[in-house]
Formats: sequence, structure tokens, C-alpha cells
Amino acid sequence: MTVDELRGAVIGPVLLPGDDGFAEEVASFNLMNVMEPAVAVGVTSAADVQAVVRYAARNQLAVAVRSSGHQVVKDARDAILINTSRMQGVVVDADNRSARVEAGVDWATTMAETAKFGLAPLSGSAATVSVIGYTLGGGQGPVLGRSHGYAADHVRRIEVVTADGELRQVTAGGEPDLFWALLGGKGNFGVVTAIEFALFPVTEFYGGGLHFAGEQMEDVLRVWRTWAPELPEQATTSVAVQRLPPLPELPEPLRGAFVLHVRFAYLGTAEEGERLLAPIRAVTRPLVDGVRMLPYADSPLIHLDPPTPLPYYDRTTTLREFTPEALDALLEFAGPASDNPLLSIEIRALGGAFDREPEVPNAVPTRGVPYVVFGIGVGGPDQADLLRGSLERLVHTFEPWTVDGRRMVNFLSKDEATTPEQVRLAYGAERYDRLARVKRRFDPENMFRVNHNIRPA
Repeated sequence: MTVDELRGAVIGPVLLPGDDGFAEEVASFNLMNVMEPAVAVGVTSAADVQAVVRYAARNQLAVAVRSSGHQVVKDARDAILINTSRMQGVVVDADNRSARVEAGVDWATTMAETAKFGLAPLSGSAATVSVIGYTLGGGQGPVLGRSHGYAADHVRRIEVVTADGELRQVTAGGEPDLFWALLGGKGNFGVVTAIEFALFPVTEFYGGGLHFAGEQMEDVLRVWRTWAPELPEQATTSVAVQRLPPLPELPEPLRGAFVLHVRFAYLGTAEEGERLLAPIRAVTRPLVDGVRMLPYADSPLIHLDPPTPLPYYDRTTTLREFTPEALDALLEFAGPASDNPLLSIEIRALGGAFDREPEVPNAVPTRGVPYVVFGIGVGGPDQADLLRGSLERLVHTFEPWTVDGRRMVNFLSKDEATTPEQVRLAYGAERYDRLARVKRRFDPENMFRVNHNIRPA
């Protein structure tokens, strides 16, 4: 099949480098992650995806997948890129408390639909993230996660096009090995065109963020360090040491400021939430207090992640405990006396349902990990060495307290897990070996390798 024949087989656009619209079709959220596929196809349906996968098989091409573009780990050179952003179907089944979403849908769209029925999904911190990409990587949410677990834990059905071009309806009962592998194995096993997942009767929560002056970060973090592990499972928290840019859209106290951002969410009354948060408020007065009762659809206000693309570099690690010594190391690395150039260093407290195996097991590798650390530096190519070097030092700083090498898959950057050995370490040996066996069955030629790749056993 030629490119012209592929154009006749799909409804969406089929574009080559230099064609009008090609750059927009392959653009990613991170402006430093430039994708350079041989062909880009804007699919509109599962049938389009099947046609592209069959074309790739006949021409021995790797297949890359992009939706919102938040995670791009390879440049896709010589591959064919499937852009799923046109697949925007959302159907809510209020009686069964479930939703089916197609591959291009983001959390903002999903939450707007589920809110009409008084229901909430296990969404993430950013509204512009793809539901499916987020869920296939596990999906750690800032509101419902500690009480309900990972988004992957509540998936009921997966519609996926595998390397043979077949559209499969995958459930835990019908295809248990593939179902297990897809949920945590990210995009290694096919192109997921839709998923069905559970919803929860949540309409609001008490939460938001407190921004403290960076000079107060030691005082606040010494309290947060012992406070966070004692919270009930209905409460979730994280912190971020931030050096914010002087952007006009930021309120005056935060514009160009060095701050500590304490995030909090509680599934209960404002009175009880206020009581739980009182030890943090008692430390010092915040610059900005954004904590209040919020509709669930406003949960992105907790983290205030950037809504538009920007150039950045990032790294992630984990902590088995946030000891006084680990806090001292963070203060030395990023405290008021440092010249740290990173935009944000975030520590997310996990625990609760994140530690428990779901009713139907999956391949999410981070159960039992108490904390995830995520660093990000914003800048162009001229700052690459500075920012990458600082991120490397961040990971090294926390090495004495790091968990056994497992990582949260959605947070892995293109600079991480770049070798088979490192990917195996990120998943853990036993889990990786099982994933590799499933890969051998469903993608023996490793068509889906433009990712943190799990090679066929």
C-alpha cells in the first residue's frame, strides 16, 4: 500500500513532512520534544487506526501515537504517527456509573460531561491531558486517588487495535493478560481507541492550594513532612518548590516569586477539611490562599499546571520516606540560599488506596511507593545543559532515600528509561518479564516501540 492508497483508506488527513498542517499534526505539549515522523495521520475512528496499522505492518514501520502530546519520548523518525485528537466521543452511563471515551478526549471534556450526572472520574492534575494516555500509564489523581487508587484500577473495557490490525474488545474476563498489560504498560501493546471506566458520585471537594513565601519553606515543610502521612485516605496532598516566571497572567504576589505551593484536597465537609489543614495554616500566613469548596470539575485548580505548550526538561524519582535528612537535602538543593534554576520541584504523597492491589490486578508498578518527586525546568536549547544538569543533581540528591528503581510511568521523560535495562528497572523485574511475554504474543515485531519500550521476550 502506498501513501496515496492510505489516503484513500482513511477519512482523516495523511500528511508528509512539508505538507500544510504537518507541523500542527505532530506538535507536542513540550516544545523541546519535536516529532519527525515519516508520515502523520489524523485518525477519526477505529477503522482509520486499523488501516494505518496495517499500512505500517506492510511497510515495516514503527507506529507512534499522539493525543494531547503531553508525553513524547522519542522523535518518531522514520515512523508513522497516529494523531487521535479528532476522536472525541464521550458517552456517560449514569445508571452504571461509567463512561466510555475515545482516544482524543481530555479530562476537561470528560469532567464537563460526567458533572451533568453528579459523577466524577479518577482524573489527573491537568485538564488538558489525554484520558487514555493518562490511564494507560496508571493515572495518579489529586482528589480521588488515595481513597480509590489509580485510574487504571477502575477500567472495565479497552478497545485496542493490535499489531495485526485487529480491533479487540479487551476485558479482564475475555483477554486477561492483555488487559493486565495495557493498564500500566502505556502504549506498548497497541493503539487504544476507547476505554470504559467507572465513575464516582462526587460533585465537590474541599481543597486548592496555599502559596507560601519561599523563605518559609523550611518551616512549612517540617510540619508537612509529618502531617501528610497521618492524613485520612479521603485527603490528598503534595508540595512544590517553585520559582515562578514574571508572567502577567500570574497574580501579583506570585509573579516572578519564589514560593512553596502546598496542595490539598479532602472528600468531606469544609469544616472537617479546615480542621485537617489547620496545622499547615498555623505555620505562617500564605501569600495566596486558594483553598475552599470547589466543584469537582475545578480540580485542576489544585496544581495549576500550565495549560499551554512550553519548552521544558523534566525528571522523576521516588522516596521511600521523607526524612529530616531528605528535607535538609532538598533545602540545600532548592532552598532560599540556592541558585536552583528549576521552575518546580514537586513531591506527591501517595499511600492509601495507591498501595492496594485492585480487584482486577494490572501492571502499574508503583504500589507501595510513598512519594513521587517530579522536577521540571523551563527553557530552550540554550539552557538545555543547565537544566538537564540540575535535574540530574536533583535525582542524585534524593538517591539515599529512593525506592528500588520503580517509577511512575506517566512521569518518565524522554531522558529517562532510555535502555531496556532501565525500563526493566522502572517496572521491576518480575512485572517487566511478564509484560515482555505479553508483548511477544501481541506485538512480536515490536511495532509499538516509539515509547519507553518493552521489548518482546
